[in-house]
Order: sequence, then C-alpha cells, then structure tokens
Amino acid sequence: MDHDVKNTVTIASAKDTTGFALYAGSVVCSECHKDIYDSAIHTQHYLTTRPASAEYIKGSFEQGKNFYAYAFNIVVAMEKSDSGFFEVGYFNGVAGISKRIDIVVGSGAKGQTYITRHKNKLYQLPVSYFTSAHNWANSPEYPTHPVIFNRPITSRCLECHTTYVEQIPTPNHSQEEFSQNIIYGIDCEKCHGPGAKHVAYQTQNPKNTISKYIINPAKFTRQQSLDLCGLCHGGKLDKTKPSFMFVSGDKLSDYFQKSTLTVDSADIDVHGNQLGLLSISKCFRNNTAMTCITCHSSHENERGNIELFSQRCIACHNNRQNHTCKMSNEIGSAIKENCIDCHMPLRPSKTITELLPGNAKPTAALIRSHHIAIYPKETKKILDIFKLNKYGGDKHGALK
Repeated sequence: MDHDVKNTVTIASAKDTTGFALYAGSVVCSECHKDIYDSAIHTQHYLTTRPASAEYIKGSFEQGKNFYAYAFNIVVAMEKSDSGFFEVGYFNGVAGISKRIDIVVGSGAKGQTYITRHKNKLYQLPVSYFTSAHNWANSPEYPTHPVIFNRPITSRCLECHTTYVEQIPTPNHSQEEFSQNIIYGIDCEKCHGPGAKHVAYQTQNPKNTISKYIINPAKFTRQQSLDLCGLCHGGKLDKTKPSFMFVSGDKLSDYFQKSTLTVDSADIDVHGNQLGLLSISKCFRNNTAMTCITCHSSHENERGNIELFSQRCIACHNNRQNHTCKMSNEIGSAIKENCIDCHMPLRPSKTITELLPGNAKPTAALIRSHHIAIYPKETKKILDIFKLNKYGGDKHGALK
C-alpha cells in the first residue's frame, strides 16, 4: 500500500479514529488481501483473543480431565452444554456457581485464560489452561482461598489482547463496562488503523491503485514502529488517556507515562516487555535501523522456527559484516541452524505463573528472552549438544 508517513500520522492523530463503526474487520480485508489474511489468522497475534468455542479452547472437557481441585471438597469443573462452555464451582459435590466462558484469551502457545460476561462487565475466571503441562491450572496470581469468579477485566487488559472493544460510559469511575462490539485478536486494523473508510473508498474506486485512508507501518520511522509494538510489548505502561485512543503511527508518550526502564535485565520480565529487553541489547543499540519487524513477520506464524530466525541473525552477523560468532569454528556450519538458544534463551516469567494440581508453588511459563546477549551457561549446553551429535547424537542432543 502506498501511503505517505506524514499523512499516516495525521490520520492516526485525528480523534475521529476511535469508534466501532470505523472498523471493517479482517474478513472484509480478506476480500482484497486474501493471501495475507489466510496466513495472519494462524498467528499468535490473531489468536490472542477469540470467542469461546471448541476450536479455540485448548483444555479437555472429558470427564476425569476437566477439573481443578482447590481442596478435597472444593473443585472447579470445566463443563459444556448446548448453551456453551462453563466453569462450575462445586463445594462438597454440589454445584454452587456456574459462569459461562465467553472469551478465550491466549493463543494456547503458553496457555489460555478465560473471560465471562455479566451484563456489560467482564471478569476473569479462576481456572486457566497451562499448555506445557497439558492441564488446567489456577489462573495467574489468582487466590486459592476463597475461590473467586469476579476479577474485573479492564480496558488496558483488552487493549493488548484485542484490536478494539467498545466501552460504555460509566459514572463515578465505577467498574468499566463494554458492549458486545469487539474485534478479537490483534487483527489487521491494530497495525493498519480503522479500515471502514478505506474499504468504502477502494470499493468505489477499484482502479485506484494508490491506497487511501489506511496506514502503512512499513513506512514508519523507527520510533513509530517501536511505539506500535511497545503498546503491548513495552512492559507496564500507565495510561494518561483512555484505552484504544492510541492508533498505529501515534507517539506512545502521548498516551502513556514515559517508562523509567531499568538497565538490569533481571528486573525486566520476559513476558510483556520484550521491547525493554531488546532495547538494552547490544544488537539494538548498535543498529539504528533495528526494530521488532527486523526479525518478526507480523503476517506469518513463524513460532518455533529457530533456523529461520537464526538466518535473520546471520544477515548481520557474517563474514561480510566482519562480525561472526566466536563459536563458528567449534560448531561449524551447523551454527546457521541455531543462534537463538545461545543468545535468546528461554527464561521463566515472573507474571505468567500458574498453580498446577498438587503443587505448592506456581510453575512459570518459559518465554524466550529478547535480551540478545552472551549467556555462558547456555553456550556450554549448546556445545555439549553438538559434541553429542559428533559422537552419535542428533542436533538436539539425543543419542541415536
């Protein structure tokens, strides 16, 4: 799409860019951008919120596998019926509370949590799903006694997990309320801006190949690009204006207090502040053009493709740039397959922790650190794996 950056900022800054009617929805986008749409719907971004259905809920509803026991006589069961999916609280075998799952939060790559609607208010439910354990778990930082079903969901939560949710004005700063008008997931219009006006214009002017009334992030400045990703991947941000007012191309500092970012990576959680970790990385500081999309394609599901990401590392770290890995001679050509485990290892999250059945302490989700650095212990692990490979193992260290 050809769109001037100056015009992009003008569109993004005009406050007629908020409102459900201004959004077209990605299904409409797919009519002209089918290949991109067909790819994007498989990304973790797109799947980060979906309406509750068997397609999206990952946990089992099979009898015997569908419950989380808080105590011998306090159980929350996951049940389904013709009217939907429910979390049902039992005390001494008697159902005392039942709440329908209305919204699924999380693609399931690490886990999922669930939201119920009561009139116009949204609440997180007590039981989540923890993917690595293939089990139901107590929701992150949720109390285990008493078991509650009413932790409020805020607009700031939704701002990072949806493209747009219409808020209903509430008096006296009471709990936030939301209409049924929701654009689930991080969809096309989260990055390209509300598209209804664009769709109307292009439909009426099909021969005009210069796109109008739409934002092209490919033409952003570095800071605009970082601000867009930083909205959700910039750590805890204290908003100074209502949620969903920020639009792609805006300055994050116009809507949130400036971050007092620590330079100690140990204080930055691997979940939710990838930008903070990236910003203290030598790669980032030495490359003034580097942004999140230098390594990530927002339109494709590349999760777990370590070799692909490694090739992107090697695009800068190579003989031509006179900047190669010091382990190249020891590891050989196989180094092209995996820079990531050495320099961006998996680390436990401090915020995404879930209490599994029978455990006394929560288990942390392992998330790849975006602090690109040298980790001697991780390097040793990788070298040991390659030594095993040399003497009869595979590239993952398993003996043949």
